[in-house]
Amino acid sequence: MAKENSLKIEFKSHPHPRNLHQHDGAESPHSCSLDMLLQRLRAIDAQEDKLANIMDVVGEFGTFQRRLVALNFIPNFLSSFFMFADTFVFTPQKPYCNTSWIVAADSNLTEAEQMNLTLPRAPNGSFLTCLMYVPVEWDLNSIIQFGLNHTDSCQNGWIYPEIKTRSLINEFDLVCGKEPNKEIVHTMFLAGLLTGAFLFGFITDKLGRYPTILLSLLELIIFGFGTAFVSSFNQYIFFRFCVSQAVVGYAISSSALITEWLMGMHRAHAFILGHCFFGMGVIFLTGLAYSLPHWRLLFLVGGTPIFPLICYIWILPESPRWLLMKGKLEEAKQMLCYAAGVNKKTIPLSLLDKLQLPGKKVASVSILDFYSNKYLRKLTLVMCSVWFAVGCNYYMLGLKIKELGVNIHLSQVIPGMMEVPARLCCIFLIEQLKRRQTLIVTLFQGAIMCFLSLMLPSGKSGHRLRWLLYLATGLKSLVVLITLLGEFSLAASITMFYIYTSELLPTVIRATGLGLMSLAWAAGGISSLMLVSQNIAFLLIILCCLSAFVALFYCSSMPETQDQPLPDSLEHITPHTRSISEELSGEDMLSDDDR
Repeated sequence: MAKENSLKIEFKSHPHPRNLHQHDGAESPHSCSLDMLLQRLRAIDAQEDKLANIMDVVGEFGTFQRRLVALNFIPNFLSSFFMFADTFVFTPQKPYCNTSWIVAADSNLTEAEQMNLTLPRAPNGSFLTCLMYVPVEWDLNSIIQFGLNHTDSCQNGWIYPEIKTRSLINEFDLVCGKEPNKEIVHTMFLAGLLTGAFLFGFITDKLGRYPTILLSLLELIIFGFGTAFVSSFNQYIFFRFCVSQAVVGYAISSSALITEWLMGMHRAHAFILGHCFFGMGVIFLTGLAYSLPHWRLLFLVGGTPIFPLICYIWILPESPRWLLMKGKLEEAKQMLCYAAGVNKKTIPLSLLDKLQLPGKKVASVSILDFYSNKYLRKLTLVMCSVWFAVGCNYYMLGLKIKELGVNIHLSQVIPGMMEVPARLCCIFLIEQLKRRQTLIVTLFQGAIMCFLSLMLPSGKSGHRLRWLLYLATGLKSLVVLITLLGEFSLAASITMFYIYTSELLPTVIRATGLGLMSLAWAAGGISSLMLVSQNIAFLLIILCCLSAFVALFYCSSMPETQDQPLPDSLEHITPHTRSISEELSGEDMLSDDDR
């Protein structure tokens, strides 16, 4: 093997007298160490080289792999649709009391005449919301002549004469003291991401990538499309909680499957294209929300394309790497042969026969390994800090652009349009900078933009003079531009995070690791939401900037994964920064000290 040959060359270039057998026939400690290192290299590389050789024969990016990538497009497209649908179902409303009681006096009154007679007015002449005149048993002439004086809160519901579309607000009359807390809605959605990340990450590694993808799609059908049929606001919140679980579950399981079937740059390109479809889903959502008059139609029309995904039961493959790690050797061989057949390739039987099951120690891993394994613990903490920083800054910019008073449709469609080229730029960046450096550069740019956006004044400034100056100097346009540039960079960071982290984690625990790290994303979003609701600008700046600084500092110490073999077991994730020759040199120093 290449590694073993290089090891022998390095060992010859570092001769040591204690490498020879002693006159009494006993081996030196260094010779034993060398033998152990050679055995470890053989154990680590044997299974990986055989599987890599078979994957080369199957084809790096044939018809099978292209079909697998294409199957990932529609669920990504619909995931973004269901994720951001809340933006368009909580549109602001102007509720006026339902005063149809006056129709008893004259059934020919128009709605405008009813309001003019039965609703009190503000000093500027506009009708007051949430107040009405107390009903009286007078005839219409008496009401017109003497007028009504006593006001009360709405008694028979509300009407919305200025609203042309039907939203969740006027569907369930969430007005006049019954307004939904937007922070609670967002928090419940993020809570679904938290629970879904943990549960689906564990299930993906336990049951497999294929059944978990089907389970998440089934949940998306039931609770995504089913949102159109909820009968109360509490049901809507529960359905959104389950939808967020399904979205993160699909993201984790599909990322693991794509990682384990594709190789090298093809893997990165597949992630990037899939995330581009995620951005296109936001544009599709905005167009539907603008054109459809009812929020239920939004979920009905937008959720219909998910039903053809039932065919994934028959065409979606399982990961051969996961099958091998779980001891399902024959199933792994069948899956590899099937992929080769689709690509019109033939795997030699002699090559298939060399595949062997991993040892029990390799296959028997648990979530506790994230604590007990020193290197895995470090990897998890660093990636969680990165994911927390990305989630915190990205969510902050999303809230910022809504705060600026930009049109609700523009505030969604423009970032969605920018996310597509942002992710396509990653193709150029990873060719020039590789995975780790691209993640660092995009996160740094996004953090800088977030810092500038928070430092500049916003539309919620309490000082009128400052707000007038803000408008007069055109700072609002500048803040919008900076916010969009920040979302541009952080969208690229999200894509790079999935690519980089999926390649860092071993097959046996890859999805669980992605799930644990996704918890940090939700935690960052919840932290931003809490500080925004408290309107504490100083703490917002500290949180976003400090989290980004910590993430960038620790991420710089992580290894590069580009052009590196994909790890399958915990033994494969030893730090790449320390070579075998360095280990031998260290052991030589220890041997010198012992003499």
